[in-house]
Amino acid sequence: MKKALLPFFLLMVLSATHAADTLSIKQITGGSFAPETMRSLSPLSDGESFAQVSAGHDKILRYAFSTGEQTGVIFDVADTKGSTISDIDSYTPSPDGKRLLVATTTKRIYRRSYTAEHYVYDVDSHLLTPLSKGGPQQAPIWSPDGRRIAFVRDNNIFVVDVDNAMRERQVTSDGRRNEVINGIPDWVNEEEFGFNCAMAFTANASHICWIRYDERRVATYALQLFKGLAPERQEFADYPGEYAYKYPKAGKDNAIVTAWSHDIDSGSSKAFELPLPDEGYIPRILPGTGKGDVVVYTLNRHQDSLAVYSADAATAQCRLLVRESVPKYVREDVLGGIAFTGKHILMPSDRNGTNQVYLYDLNGKLLRCLTSARYGVTNIYGYDERSQKLYFQAAGRSPMEREVYVADKKGKTTLLTPRPGWNNALFSADYRYYIRTWSDADTPYEVEVFDIKGKSLRTVVDNAELKAKRSALALTKKEFFSFTTSEGVELNGWMLKPIDFDPSKRYPVIMFQYSGPASQQVVNSYAIGSMGQGGMFDHYLAQQGFIVVCTDGRGTGGRGSEFEKCTYMQLGELEARDQVETALHLASLPYVDKQHIGIWGWSYGGFCTLMSMSEGRPVFAAGVAVAPPTNWRFYDTIYTERFMRTPQENEKGYAVNPTVRARQLHGALLICHGMADDNVHPQNSFEYSEALVQADKDFRELIYTNRNHSIYGANTRNHLLRQITNHFIDYLK
Repeated sequence: MKKALLPFFLLMVLSATHAADTLSIKQITGGSFAPETMRSLSPLSDGESFAQVSAGHDKILRYAFSTGEQTGVIFDVADTKGSTISDIDSYTPSPDGKRLLVATTTKRIYRRSYTAEHYVYDVDSHLLTPLSKGGPQQAPIWSPDGRRIAFVRDNNIFVVDVDNAMRERQVTSDGRRNEVINGIPDWVNEEEFGFNCAMAFTANASHICWIRYDERRVATYALQLFKGLAPERQEFADYPGEYAYKYPKAGKDNAIVTAWSHDIDSGSSKAFELPLPDEGYIPRILPGTGKGDVVVYTLNRHQDSLAVYSADAATAQCRLLVRESVPKYVREDVLGGIAFTGKHILMPSDRNGTNQVYLYDLNGKLLRCLTSARYGVTNIYGYDERSQKLYFQAAGRSPMEREVYVADKKGKTTLLTPRPGWNNALFSADYRYYIRTWSDADTPYEVEVFDIKGKSLRTVVDNAELKAKRSALALTKKEFFSFTTSEGVELNGWMLKPIDFDPSKRYPVIMFQYSGPASQQVVNSYAIGSMGQGGMFDHYLAQQGFIVVCTDGRGTGGRGSEFEKCTYMQLGELEARDQVETALHLASLPYVDKQHIGIWGWSYGGFCTLMSMSEGRPVFAAGVAVAPPTNWRFYDTIYTERFMRTPQENEKGYAVNPTVRARQLHGALLICHGMADDNVHPQNSFEYSEALVQADKDFRELIYTNRNHSIYGANTRNHLLRQITNHFIDYLK
């Protein structure tokens, strides 16, 4: 028996070693290590059930919260009357749960926007009916009573009476591409305020209300398009084409925004008498708390004063409910965090140094602060009016972790998820159950159903197959660390060492970072790492013999408003210093080859890469900047001015950028950019590369035809990551 066991043991060792040696970029970009998660999950109004799209995208299944077991099929593409579809992209239940709005044939527009063919499905009769026969629809919403649906097509709003033979009525007619938009945000509002629908019904469904964007005065940016491959654009085979859209750059004109109300039965429309600050924004319009009102937010251009109004749809009068004014700027996530419970308003705010939740009555009177999370509240799940309990996520124990809590009316806070790591939750409508998603830096997501007392009822997702696959690779674990810079700032980081790490040797280092305001990369979560999937690309680099390191510098999140907002009016200055300080700290370690330290990043991380390589202290031997902003004058109004104000107000701050610092660049640089990047325009890399040419600096540049800010599609991402790897191999080893 012993003789038989020995060869088997050796075979297992060799298999594991071989697996580690054969980890490839194509495996990573092909999604071989993508974790299973909960897809398109929605709690149902009965409080006992939740719905989810099946793995085959052909069914919507019902599950019981109490057991996690499947209890029925709500929708099946093979069992419909009337119309038929082949698959489900997404769905939205009606408020009463009797119908579904099902989307198929989805086509992406920008980060959050898309068009799709939508169908209305009657759960009892199985009747499937097209929402409209006039073409794909955008941003459809149910009325609160489930009788009507509003949607946008070609920048105009339409309303369908579901109970009246799907009668379709056109609400607006002035919508024109690159001129006027009704009911959906323009590019900059969608991207920077994080929403894709700018309309709302009143509770009694008598009025549809919306935000109108007149973008005729906004300057146009045109992206050049080519035939390319995968996919081919034959219409551009001989001459390039272009995609032109309105993009307001820092200090330039924004769209003129107004809020409107339309009486569906009478057909009359009127503009709300909304006290909008000069050059201000309307970042949200939402259902109101009364039968005939909606809620409208306004934000000044400096973004340090947010006002919440109740707007009467019939009279167009607006009443101020809450005004939130904070130093420097209101965080963007506040907009999505404000909640209306029927009797109260929940307002997240960092007014006292960390993000907490404040309770107001419907007249805007502050009642109390509901939370006292040490490092701040990061998500609001809901407020139960019956028990007066708040359910929320917070960084209560560490900036690098998240827990789920409940706070009662007496101020007592109870931890619901004691397991260290990253916890998120989805609660049933009656708060009796919740689905917890947990992970840590080395463990893929685990999804469990709990009752509110904390009893585990069922494991829904365990990612056992992925865990086994990772285990076979003999991956090393990420090590968290902290250090203090020469300026006395304590920074957090993680480090990934090669599998065969020998502390007596010296290793080259690749530093990855993002560094943007409120972001976090140093987290005890499976979302950790440079390219997702538990940081498998970082593991790939470690298997090439590199130590991989990430540090969150000043300006990043999880450590309070003082740490986060200290980069205000000077983006890039402190962030770059902290990355240089990280390199100096690493250089002091006995196992680091201080002559061969590199840095890379994407988007803001690309910007910080360039700033760090030209900071003045020549610590980086090589770097890669992917889709980097290189001058904040080229970036959009909302994001840039939130942190920098306008170039007219902050000439000194805007003068600090990679292009100005081109002559100080030190290290071998690779720049990568997509030619169809609608977010960070290719102009950034083109102008910067010209500055490098005139400064007589050598560099390499890769352009990806017809690819956007994410630089993906067909073999593109595989090629990009291979170039990043090879660049560091060439200059650091």
